[in-house]
Amino acid sequence: MSWDSYIGNIIARSKDEFGNWYTDKACIIGIDGSLWTTAGHANAIRLTSKEAANIAKCFKAKEFSQFISCGIVAEGRKYIFIKEIDETTVFARLKNYGALTLQCSKTGIVIAHTVEEFRPHITMKAVYATVKYLEASNM
Repeated sequence: MSWDSYIGNIIARSKDEFGNWYTDKACIIGIDGSLWTTAGHANAIRLTSKEAANIAKCFKAKEFSQFISCGIVAEGRKYIFIKEIDETTVFARLKNYGALTLQCSKTGIVIAHTVEEFRPHITMKAVYATVKYLEASNM
């Protein structure tokens, strides 16, 4: 199974009982900033190497002050830091565009985008399930 198949799994987990899809795109990067999923997937969050490295640096250090002061840049868009749940989970939002959920496993960071008209709680559950699966696989 390629890493890109995780994108489809995250999106599939974000469908509610009414058939609404909360997540429209996702990606996974390494804690070292490497891109695990590719931009070739139709629903990939297409991070640049610099964007991935900046996100990974904050998660690796468990220090989110850069997110607080500068936002989280993904696909060239600057999302405003909303909150840190713990040292592994962060939320950000871009008005009129949507929200990001970012959660770290032992070696990777799962990132998913919530469609603007929805709250990110379903996306958060999909990301959490993926992170727990990665951790159970010692990743």
